[in-house]
Amino acid sequence: MSDEAVKVIGAGLAGVEASWHLANAGIKTELYEMKPLKFSPAHKKPTFAELVCSNSLKAERVESAAGLLKEEMRRLGSICVECAYECKVPAGGALAVDRDEFSRLITEKISSHPNISVINEEVTDIPDGNVIIAAGPLASDALSEKIAEICGSGLHFFDAAAPIVTLESIDMESAFCASRYERGGEDDYINCPMNKEEYEAFYDALINAESAETHSFDKRKDVYEGCMPIEVMASRGKDTMRFGPLKPVGLRDPRTGHRPWAVLQLRKENSKGTLFNLVGFQTNLKFGEQKRVFSMIPALRNAEFIRYGVMHRNTFIDSPRLLKGDFSFRERPSLFFAGQITGVEGYMESAASGIMAGMNMVRYLKGEEACILPETTMIGALSRYISDPTVTNFQPMGANFGVLPPIEPKIRDKKERYKALSERGLKDFENCLNGGDK
Repeated sequence: MSDEAVKVIGAGLAGVEASWHLANAGIKTELYEMKPLKFSPAHKKPTFAELVCSNSLKAERVESAAGLLKEEMRRLGSICVECAYECKVPAGGALAVDRDEFSRLITEKISSHPNISVINEEVTDIPDGNVIIAAGPLASDALSEKIAEICGSGLHFFDAAAPIVTLESIDMESAFCASRYERGGEDDYINCPMNKEEYEAFYDALINAESAETHSFDKRKDVYEGCMPIEVMASRGKDTMRFGPLKPVGLRDPRTGHRPWAVLQLRKENSKGTLFNLVGFQTNLKFGEQKRVFSMIPALRNAEFIRYGVMHRNTFIDSPRLLKGDFSFRERPSLFFAGQITGVEGYMESAASGIMAGMNMVRYLKGEEACILPETTMIGALSRYISDPTVTNFQPMGANFGVLPPIEPKIRDKKERYKALSERGLKDFENCLNGGDK
């Protein structure tokens, strides 16, 4: 194993986790952080793992997707989970923290580790050697340009994403499977038809729905260039959507034998077909408004939204094309990526990817086989999602039970189903770490 230090770029949640796992494995680590010399538009404090948007790390219950993720991280020795519980504040069933204390604790632990050297400078190029890029969704322009060079066309500077729902929550009695003009497979799309009355009620609700506040660093005209928000499109006229993403031409509803007035198409988001994307529904509506308005479409009346649409600055790579499941770069095995730049979404998801990048860098340096957790675990499912080459129109994804293989036979009660998914995941997690399949 080389004595050369591993370079970790970025001291956000992913970067500190990667550094922590490398250092605890006895590997010299150089952690590069441009703060306090230079700050991104969102960051204000000089400390590491700064929580910008919220102090909530989501649900604690292990029977929830977020809770399962944090339990897996805890069992892997997560510094973020450890520090979160040291500075926990009351928040009902959520794990919320004192943001300043959380960041201070992590900075203290990282800075005092004998195997970690903190280097405060901006990295403007991708170094040679063993490197983990954990630069975050607001990577500096100079570094973003270099990442774009090695990724080709696979770097997205803005996250313009449509909502995603689970298959099992779609009302198939109000939907039908077909491709437009019968081109392609008949199950390529799930079609959600609306009659004139349903469409006009949906249109009225959409144009009057409340949009999310836009941060100053998101207010750039090129956010909307190729992906107009559905509410902006609707504001241009009552029938504009019917000539765009809701056009009914080439489709016939088998229930009526006629072409619907308008049709929303849902497209598979993953290879297992458990998640579906609302085609053309990029949006900047508030999350609660998305749930209220989009659920007016009959087939989505009971839809479970596992990701809402977003439009904001979010540098991420086309990971399914570029990364393996261990978070290494397909074309350069000594280069790993971690954090939101890989397409995982959320504080703890970013931290979890940092754990896996750190762990697998250790294995790479030792000449050992990579560790990819089972698909039934939350970390394993997310690792597979970001590296699944069958995924098209890649969108960032946070922890949710929709990315896990379903329980068979199906458990109808949601609470019992989530409990079973969690129990199965932790059992398979322990089996994997104790020498089972990876």
